[in-house]
Amino acid sequence: MKQLEGIRLALRALTTNKLRSALTMLGIIIGVGAVITLMSVGEGVQVYITQQFETIGTNLLIIMPGSFQHELDRPAFLTVRDAEALNNPIEAPDILRVAPLTQGNAQITTPGRERRVEVNGVTPEYAPVRNWEVAIGQFITQTDEQGRGRVAVIGSDTASYFFEDNPNPIGEIIRVNGNPFRVVGVLEEKGGGGFQNEDDVVMIPLSTALSRIFPRRTNRGEPRLSYIYVQAISEERMDAAIVEISQILRQQHRIGPGQPDDFTVISQTDIIGIFQQITGVLTVFLGAIAGISLLVGGIGIMNIMLVSVTERTREIGLRKAVGARKRDILGQFLTEAIMLSTLGGGFGIALGAAGALAISYFLRDDGFSAVITISAILLATLFSAAVGLFFGIYPAQRAAGLNPIDALRYE
Repeated sequence: MKQLEGIRLALRALTTNKLRSALTMLGIIIGVGAVITLMSVGEGVQVYITQQFETIGTNLLIIMPGSFQHELDRPAFLTVRDAEALNNPIEAPDILRVAPLTQGNAQITTPGRERRVEVNGVTPEYAPVRNWEVAIGQFITQTDEQGRGRVAVIGSDTASYFFEDNPNPIGEIIRVNGNPFRVVGVLEEKGGGGFQNEDDVVMIPLSTALSRIFPRRTNRGEPRLSYIYVQAISEERMDAAIVEISQILRQQHRIGPGQPDDFTVISQTDIIGIFQQITGVLTVFLGAIAGISLLVGGIGIMNIMLVSVTERTREIGLRKAVGARKRDILGQFLTEAIMLSTLGGGFGIALGAAGALAISYFLRDDGFSAVITISAILLATLFSAAVGLFFGIYPAQRAAGLNPIDALRYE
């Protein structure tokens, strides 16, 4: 009963000055709302990044030239010969497909249109490895690759830009750095991959790209690749596939025992893990920044409670005179402070959820959605209650420590 009576008295005291109580809670409301909104956005970014990387292919391994861990004393390259060596079921039984890639920007022109676009030189294996589907026409074939065909498969945004009035540009001609290519396919829309627009791309046969568009060579005169994508036979065999890749490429590059690799193998899981770690740190950092406003709100609670103690000095003296103990006065003012912060936290949760939903609405076309988690709500609620308790202790102790005779004489 004492607890219920304390809550009743606290509510009566808070409703006596409704505007002042509302303004005091405003700092807590804004703080809790900011914490929930930013943490929800951070969680949403993690989910978004995971989804985006999952669209680039399954059981995917990416081989890059150079080493992230060692400084090399020689130039590092990947070549077509490396890709051919990896595509050996006897030496690499855990590798399902190999998709070499050369990449760069080139000037794309059509009558009346001109723009620099990312151009990828690929083989037919690139589509299944990277989960690309063709919406219209067909993908690059083995015949195109072997014959150095001047054919192109273009992204949906590229098609919309260069053939705005033509929904079916199959058979149209585009020029890549002045070289004519016939459009044979339009890719399905994939959306932005976080770093680039994957729908604004031109894909041509790898052999054609290496001979006409990007004639890059190693110091031995071999055609250079930008990356090699490898698809393992299953997720469980990805580690085994990495070992096979390392053994084959070390042999191809004549790397002796004890010498560092001049290539780097990255798995899809590694990439997702790295970005989730980064976004996790950013989420905590943003939540901490938003938490500063909670501290500001707590200072506001302390300020108002001190004013309340001063205004109610005679009331405190009267209660003590009729038998109220020090802990009763302490409990009453602590209850008021905690109720201010808790009520503010409740409204803040609603504000934070509304903010997260608003951000999701405005970014819905990009496939982004903020994720409101129970942990974020509990953290914000407990923290707001703790703020009320912490900043309410001093005013409550000051009220409880008043001398009843002096309090009754107070004007």
